[in-house]
Formats: sequence, C-alpha cells, structure tokens
Amino acid sequence: MAFQTLCKQRYLGEGESTPFMLDGREVLVLWPDGGQPRAFHGVCPHEGQSLVNNSDFNGRVLICTVHGWVFDGRNGEGLRPEGCRIREYPLRLVDGGLVEVDLEG
Repeated sequence: MAFQTLCKQRYLGEGESTPFMLDGREVLVLWPDGGQPRAFHGVCPHEGQSLVNNSDFNGRVLICTVHGWVFDGRNGEGLRPEGCRIREYPLRLVDGGLVEVDLEG
C-alpha cells in the first residue's frame, strides 16, 4: 500500500462530503453521520460524471445529480439502482491529525 497525505483531519466534518484532486484523480471523502470518514473515487460508475462537481450528500446517502443514482455513504454501494458501487480507497487517520489515502489499494 502506498498511502499519501490527503489533508488535515480538521478539514473534514461529520455529515459532510469533501472533494479533493490527488495525482490527477477526483477523490470524494464522505463522513457519514455516526460513522467514520471514507474515501471514494469521485466519478459516478454510470456515465463517468464527476461526483466532486455533481452530487449532494445528506450525511447518509450520496446522490449523483446528473442522473439521480443514489449510493450509501457508508460503503459506496448502489441503492438506486442496486448492484453498482463507487470504488472505495483505503483511508486512515494518522498521528498529527493527518488523513492519508491509498489510490492504488
């Protein structure tokens, strides 16, 4: 695994989504209500639309605003339609308050 620093943890908030660009890839960090931060590929699996620019997150579900696809914010699993998912990247919180992500994991 090749973890890279993404940001400081203070830039993330519970119930919020936070977009990033890292190594030319769109990364979307979701922090579901009552859960832990999760990092996802910031592109909808439907037609490759940017979730960084075209999504709403209400603390529980992420909605692609282009075509209305809905994903569980805890694991990226498709809720509408079922059977799809957003690719998740390994994410960890390290000493010093940093957030690291592995884009190859």
